[in-house]
Amino acid sequence: IIYIVILILMKFLLNVLIGGILFAVASRIVPGVVVDGIRTAIIAGLVLSLVNATVGMLLRVLSFPINFITFGLVGFVITVLMILLTDSLVTGFDVNGIWNAIIFAVILGLVQGVFGNAKD
Repeated sequence: IIYIVILILMKFLLNVLIGGILFAVASRIVPGVVVDGIRTAIIAGLVLSLVNATVGMLLRVLSFPINFITFGLVGFVITVLMILLTDSLVTGFDVNGIWNAIIFAVILGLVQGVFGNAKD
């Protein structure tokens, strides 16, 4: 059982590290998004994951009927709002405006899609 717990913890830590690196890569692509360093990118990636898992999930559940009607557009708006919330929570991670948050959400989704499939 201890071996399984260690494996789960190692996979979690690896996912956080990879998420932070992907966060840093996406911030390099979008000119209006500034991350101070890799440590800040890892923290911002972790905070974004936690915010998406709590507040984002609650908003997605509450907005499901509207999200269904708009073919997922509300889900994308929630993702952008979670990025802006992460910006306000993490010092060293700055998003300059909503348009940069929208572009960052698209780039982050693309980068996670490419590298997320590669890590599995």
